[in-house]
Amino acid sequence: MAEIKAADVAKLRQMTGAGMMDCKQALSETNGDFDLAIDILRKKGQKIASKRADREATEGAVIAKTNDDHTFGVVIVLNCETDFVAKNEDFIKKAFQIADAAIAAKATSLDQVKQLTLGGHTIESEVINLTGVTGEKVDLSFFKCLESPQVIPYIHPGNRLATLVSLNKKIADIQVGKDVAMQVAAMKPVSVSKDSVPQNIIDKELEIGRAQAIEEGKAENIVDKIAQGKLMRFFKENTLLSQDFIKDHKITVADYLSHTEKDLTVLGFVRFTLND
Repeated sequence: MAEIKAADVAKLRQMTGAGMMDCKQALSETNGDFDLAIDILRKKGQKIASKRADREATEGAVIAKTNDDHTFGVVIVLNCETDFVAKNEDFIKKAFQIADAAIAAKATSLDQVKQLTLGGHTIESEVINLTGVTGEKVDLSFFKCLESPQVIPYIHPGNRLATLVSLNKKIADIQVGKDVAMQVAAMKPVSVSKDSVPQNIIDKELEIGRAQAIEEGKAENIVDKIAQGKLMRFFKENTLLSQDFIKDHKITVADYLSHTEKDLTVLGFVRFTLND
């Protein structure tokens, strides 16, 4: 039997992310053959993934990132079961690697991301391998992308909340975009403007407004008018461009952008947070 050196164990651990004892055992079983040892570790990941398929993976890392020229960005969510694993440096590094692969390929869907290759394997199989490494269910559960003249990412400390904002033109002061991305993180807008609010949300808010007016004993002939007024207030508080700017409540986000540069506006945004 070949001697299993500590350097070989460390090398296999670096290649796979698996624990030292698992790497040593795999090398022992394969008489020092790295390729066979990697296969053993990956099969272990598949076995653990199968056993933990019904577990809830509600912790994890939420990552937002863009390409170098800030014209294409992604938000990805790599889930695990516990906060302990979510804060692990290797786990977070893997989440960023997945984001980088998605950006390089300009992926447009979660299924497409899962079929991209990372370290010679599909991202889907890499995620399964992570289950073997961590001993927890790991899942790549969310992916969204934005492309525009300027895309700005924001990750809140702790990697539990991230946003992405696309602007209609490139701007010299990147902080402006970051301010808007932080606005999205803090204020949870439902859309960019009232014109882009989904009809089902509008219908729901009108229904709530009518119910509140009736509950308050308002005359039937003014119930619809009151509901419309409440809807306008909803638009003001919940659409990004109409919201009060978090750094200066005397102006709206739209005002902030127009003061920065004429005709500057937001085209879209993505926001994801764990356990919101």
